[in-house]
Amino acid sequence: MEHLKIVASARQVPSRLVTNDELSTMMDTNDDWIYTRTGIRQRQVVTTENTSDLAIQVAQQLLAKAQVSAESLDFIVVSTMSPDSLSPSTAAIVQGAIGATQAFAFDLSAACSGLVYGLSVASSLLATRYRRGLVIGAEVLSKLVDWQDRTTAVLFGDGAAGVLVETTTADIGLLSEELRTFGDKGDNLVAGRFGNANPFSGEITPADPYFHQNGREVYSFATREVPAALEAALAKAQLSADDVDYYLLHQANARIVSTIAKRFGQPAEKFPTNMASNGNTSAASIGILLDELVESGQVHAGQTIALAGFGGGLTVGAQIWKI
Repeated sequence: MEHLKIVASARQVPSRLVTNDELSTMMDTNDDWIYTRTGIRQRQVVTTENTSDLAIQVAQQLLAKAQVSAESLDFIVVSTMSPDSLSPSTAAIVQGAIGATQAFAFDLSAACSGLVYGLSVASSLLATRYRRGLVIGAEVLSKLVDWQDRTTAVLFGDGAAGVLVETTTADIGLLSEELRTFGDKGDNLVAGRFGNANPFSGEITPADPYFHQNGREVYSFATREVPAALEAALAKAQLSADDVDYYLLHQANARIVSTIAKRFGQPAEKFPTNMASNGNTSAASIGILLDELVESGQVHAGQTIALAGFGGGLTVGAQIWKI
């Protein structure tokens, strides 16, 4: 039976580095306050780029690494909560820029679970008539941040990452998944709210582009629901937690990752992190971490890895992969 395999991974982050010390000149905070609560030391933010610029660079890297042409792609999925525009989609901009003339393209909005949800969609597409595609998580969260609000501004960074996927009949690839959405809890993490100023509207919530979150509720949600989703995905794959070499979680907060590891009964060494250098990059975070680990050789062929995203929606998604 044909299923999904990852052929190549890639990442792209802006060159402009913003340290905790620099943020302390803009708001009432300091490096120790931020790091002890989040595990973040710095993040990258765009200067002239937009979300599509980062995604295009990732797409170009993926094609070069896999040594395939843009014309051979069947689809491009970009997971993002910070698109250039509602129309055209960021994926359509990428498709045009790289010359993927045979590919259809669309955006997917699942916030910090975006890459996992995108890979799930790609798996379904590849189970039908399609053979090759790109799944990219790309975010310019700096345009959704109130840079005077230390409760959110210290958390987020910009970046993009993704994978080129193909069908395979080999005994590798996506083994199982568990996706869950908790829409009744969505108000605990919101950004990019639209208002309505048409002449026929009544009383409507005004526009508000900025992040707002209930940190305590999000922490409780993540540390409860991610282990549950991972357990469900492992059961579907008929594997135990010990069978997984590494757990690649969304890089939101070091405390969250540490707590999940403890509740899941697995050593912290199996839960690599990079938020100290990148901050929370939402849909890009798992892909950035994956590509860093592949590049260093820590993650390699023959291993079993788990991916788990969690965040806005509220959403959670867990997948088990043999790579």
